[in-house]
Amino acid sequence: MKPHSPWAAAAAKLLNDPVRQPFKVLDAEGYTFNFHLSVSACWLTVIWPNRCRIAFRLAYSPDDELDIGNVSDKNGQLTFTITSILGKFDVKVILPTEQASMLRYTVTLTPTEGTLFPYWPRDILPLDNAEGEIWLKQVGTRSGQLYFTTTKPQKAAILYLQNLSALADYNQQTETSAGETVGGEWPEIGFALPPTLKNKPLQAGTTYVISDAFIALTTEVPEKERDITQQYLDLLAQVYLALPKPNTHYQPWPEILEKGLTDLIDSPGCWQQVDGKHYFNAYVSDHATPPEIMVQLAVMLPLTDYKEWSGKPNDVIDKLREGLPSFYDEQYKTIMRWHPKVADRLEGEEEQKEPLTMDSWYLHHPLLNLSRLALKGDEVAKKLFLDSLPFAIKVAHHFKYQWPVFYKMDTLEVVKEETQPGKGGEKDVPGLYAHVMLQAWELTGEKRYLAEAEKAAHKLQGLGFDVFYQANNTAFSAGALLRLYKITKKQLYLDLSYLCLASVFKNVQLWDCNYGFGKNFPTFFALFPLNDAPYTAVYEEQEVFCAFHEYLNQAEDVDILPSLRLLMAEYIRYLVERAVYYYPTQLPKEMLSNEVKVGDVDHNLWIALEDLHDGWEPSGEVGQEVYGAGNAFGIIPRHYLRLPGSDIMIYTDYPTYDYSATRGKTVKFRLAGDGRLICRLMVIKADKDKLPEIEVTDSSKTTIKGKKVKDGHMEFTVAGDQHITIHFK
Repeated sequence: MKPHSPWAAAAAKLLNDPVRQPFKVLDAEGYTFNFHLSVSACWLTVIWPNRCRIAFRLAYSPDDELDIGNVSDKNGQLTFTITSILGKFDVKVILPTEQASMLRYTVTLTPTEGTLFPYWPRDILPLDNAEGEIWLKQVGTRSGQLYFTTTKPQKAAILYLQNLSALADYNQQTETSAGETVGGEWPEIGFALPPTLKNKPLQAGTTYVISDAFIALTTEVPEKERDITQQYLDLLAQVYLALPKPNTHYQPWPEILEKGLTDLIDSPGCWQQVDGKHYFNAYVSDHATPPEIMVQLAVMLPLTDYKEWSGKPNDVIDKLREGLPSFYDEQYKTIMRWHPKVADRLEGEEEQKEPLTMDSWYLHHPLLNLSRLALKGDEVAKKLFLDSLPFAIKVAHHFKYQWPVFYKMDTLEVVKEETQPGKGGEKDVPGLYAHVMLQAWELTGEKRYLAEAEKAAHKLQGLGFDVFYQANNTAFSAGALLRLYKITKKQLYLDLSYLCLASVFKNVQLWDCNYGFGKNFPTFFALFPLNDAPYTAVYEEQEVFCAFHEYLNQAEDVDILPSLRLLMAEYIRYLVERAVYYYPTQLPKEMLSNEVKVGDVDHNLWIALEDLHDGWEPSGEVGQEVYGAGNAFGIIPRHYLRLPGSDIMIYTDYPTYDYSATRGKTVKFRLAGDGRLICRLMVIKADKDKLPEIEVTDSSKTTIKGKKVKDGHMEFTVAGDQHITIHFK
């Protein structure tokens, strides 16, 4: 038996005592819910159909005598009050239904006087000396989630998610963060209120939410990696459906794009020259660091997407293309990270800032973007891609498809083996490499590249939720594995694809940070770039957004998990609103960091910040990220449908498929997502013209009523997973 604290020991003694009877017993969907009152706490013990018992603490007041009052039991919902020395607790418990095995409890506290909490115990205690496994828990300010299973004496699986959005008033008043509040060590796990260490008490007479927990219950306990990750995704989607979600707002991306494009082209801080050729800086005004090939391609590819969508010429693409061959090194027969002619400018202030040091993912990411351009017909990109492939394959064979963090390009000597001691190297690189190899196979038809992709993919087995090194690369890996499944029909690759996506969704933030600086920008469904990153980042988010679009497109003819269709579409929906807040122009100047790691931050410049932080921390401390400029250029071609023969556009915040249009008359397309959730559809008029009369119908031929909004556009609310028809009369 694992050691536990006096608080847990006392609670277990109470809850295991057959003499102590619950003050309320309820049954729902095969589960029994016993409500107990102790000297200092109120507990809810959930008894599974197989007799597994797990206790959830609803209220806590140390060394106190609690009194229950105003008990109401109606329609599967129990409410009651608890009076204590601290003040009054109001408790609401919603029991599972046939539609969802979901338990929810919400607790508020109205203190009698100013109150500080130097300590708060966690709220979950498995009983009967249960043994179990914690598969994942909250890291930093990611979702307040805990996914765990019990194995002895009985089996159960639980996804617990604390709705941290609801705690904003507590965090604001006490100046505490909601980060690292859900976790613990077996058997004392769950949520603990952040301690009030700054002498900022709760105010007497003010009501604060101190817990809002959603708990998905099941008796199915998976044992295999594939089943564990898939159950997590299914339970997460189940919780997500019940979770309160913030409203979204339309962002005028065509206008935003024009501002960003102007600043990208005209701002001298975005550019540098080498041998008369133009290159983007990685960060605004960072002229000291040599040009990087990843930076050039990370902007060039979205610009190319936008050019194809708009039909407008773009001189920037030609400038960037002209400089790409300079990154190829004839000695090593490969593209290099740093421009070879000025790589000696590097001063080694960071491990990777050495001329011949390669960050493992950094070789493959530019190759991936070169292959995408090559498949679009770019001959310069094609040559660079094909000429560099032998070196990439040599490196893969040398490391046996398991890459370290940093290595030397000339000797392949390992510079840094692991991300942290015992954690391994960049674990998602095999998937990224597989993606590159699939692109090579598609471009050339040579089966040896397909064989390389399969060999690399197998190295992802057994990594579980730890496969994630960098968000965009893990998402690209998922797409590559889906393609491998479609090509080979081997179930393993689809399962590994799900594994990658489970790791991505493990690293999102399913709550809104409405305290401190967080009041100035939305954070719901934000994604963190690394497992331990303390902030969300524009570049990785934009690339995951594009990767999800491509995944859903590739999955059109595949029976993938419905939970994934739901979660991916919802991430995209929230991203197209949130992404505008990476621009410093949209944020109050006082929330930006006074110290910047790289280059400068210009509050008036429409170039995105790299980093957005927890509400008590300033943002933009890393720098203003030029290679994040693909943000708007990636969103518009994917979310604005053009009406032939007209300047009218159709916008949706869900992905769309199978778009067709007759000239100025009828538009048809299908929406992604889940029919239980809604998205926004807008008909965007040209500047001076009025919209014609519009009729919008869904799959059932039901007419959807719209409303005229700002600037004369028409807005409609439609369910996901629908066939939409728009008639222009």
